[in-house]
Amino acid sequence: MSVSRKLTSFLTLFKQAIKGDQQDYTSGSIDRAIFLLSIPMILEMAMESLFAVVDVYFVSKLNDNNAVATIGLTESVLTLIYSLAMGLSMGATAMVARRVGEKDLKSAEEAAAQAVIVGLSLSLVITFAGIFFSTDLLRIMGASEELIKNNSGYTSWMLTGNITIMMLFLINGVFRGAGDASIAMRSLWLANSLNIILDPVFIFGFGPIRAHGVEGAAIATNIGRGVGVVYQLYHLQKGSGLIKIRIHNLVVQWNIIWRLIKVSAGGTGQFLIGSASWIFLVRIMSDFGSATLAGYTIAIRVIVFAILPAWGMANASATLVGQNLGAGQPDRAEKSVWRAAFFNVIFLALITVLFFSLAGPILRIFSNDENVLTNGIQCLQIVSLGYIFYAYGMVINQSFNGAGDTRTPTIISLCGFWIFQIPLAYTLANLLNVGAAGVYAAISIAESAMAIVGIMIFRKGKWKTTTI
Repeated sequence: MSVSRKLTSFLTLFKQAIKGDQQDYTSGSIDRAIFLLSIPMILEMAMESLFAVVDVYFVSKLNDNNAVATIGLTESVLTLIYSLAMGLSMGATAMVARRVGEKDLKSAEEAAAQAVIVGLSLSLVITFAGIFFSTDLLRIMGASEELIKNNSGYTSWMLTGNITIMMLFLINGVFRGAGDASIAMRSLWLANSLNIILDPVFIFGFGPIRAHGVEGAAIATNIGRGVGVVYQLYHLQKGSGLIKIRIHNLVVQWNIIWRLIKVSAGGTGQFLIGSASWIFLVRIMSDFGSATLAGYTIAIRVIVFAILPAWGMANASATLVGQNLGAGQPDRAEKSVWRAAFFNVIFLALITVLFFSLAGPILRIFSNDENVLTNGIQCLQIVSLGYIFYAYGMVINQSFNGAGDTRTPTIISLCGFWIFQIPLAYTLANLLNVGAAGVYAAISIAESAMAIVGIMIFRKGKWKTTTI
């Protein structure tokens, strides 16, 4: 095939992936299935990561290290919410994908509706905590009284507006399970476009809108995400997607909710374990001062920007595993995982080269403070050393989750983060006086070790017999 014909074929397939035509992912080319699912999922995750990068970019223009540090401290708390949202999202993806693979759309719609009910209930509890305990949470995280006095509004907005985070992740999990990845992608595009426009308006002020500083970033983010959720709800009611939620589906069905909770508990546990470890790492970092914490915050945002698209590839493997197991094709499910992991390694290998060669110029987009830059560059380069292993690890873990076996990756996370990473980080940073670089090294080493363990367990194949 000539180069021009290959290019034309690629562009045709790319357009098909973006458009989101309904496909049967249980037959035909595995590479084609991965491509059609991965492209919108990668773009979806890229858009999600943009929230963090855009907020830090505009807030850094305030030339206030405390403002940037506030985002880092708040994000550490928000990771708990992300954990709940992503855990429920994984449970919804697994259940919906399995039912779609079985060609049982009615049960898939029932599972989706019950997931929304659970998500709404959890978000109300978190909103209460955000209203009354925002400053207390910042104080626990080691924030100075000056930081709390001037910037706690950001934390309050982000916690009380958690329903937009919860619903955006959860409903997109439903779409991914159904194979409607392009709808999930477009909801994030819409949300991010609004956030990019509104961030400078609310942070610096424009016309009748006064400047809100770092708090403005939270206001803009919540508005953007809120509109994205409205777009999702439209497609769940009247859109062209495979799954629809109807009024009669919104009656509580405890048997489905219990199954969803059982499947989601492992996924939520994975992220809670990981998120709690990140909170501990930030607590260690806060002892090294605002400049170090700001550099770490910016670097982690850039790292997330690169990692989340790779999660798109991992999410594609979860959908393929769920649908192919539902269709009674476990061998095809396994082949899909290894192919997705291979493509993910290529992607993150390129990102590693990029970060080592251009760490300085990338971080100078966000700050000109030399102390902030020194720490941020060091973090970016050391953490990226584990990307090759992590590329396999994230695909393998999501494949376990897509099969409904959330217990295995939960155990790996518990041992990897709490028994290995946290003690290693504390030992290197404080006991051996390596400083902040010890925390960065612990992240890279632990993630690599967890990936190797995950691969070894996956090869045994017990996940193929999981029932949900």
